[in-house]
Amino acid sequence: MVDAQLTATPVPSPCVDVCRLDAQGAYCVGCRRTLREISEWPQASEQRRREILSTVAQRKRSAAAG
Repeated sequence: MVDAQLTATPVPSPCVDVCRLDAQGAYCVGCRRTLREISEWPQASEQRRREILSTVAQRKRSAAAG
């Protein structure tokens, strides 16, 4: 069961003001979101934002494992 308070908390943007794409043009090197994820963020539901952050966390783990 998901904590109701956790799901009610607004999801902050992962933007760290380092806005440039990686060498492959796939992800922002600052927040690790795709251009599509960045562009959908302002209108995304809180659930969708959590999904994006989960995907970003997976990308960071994959990059660290390298």
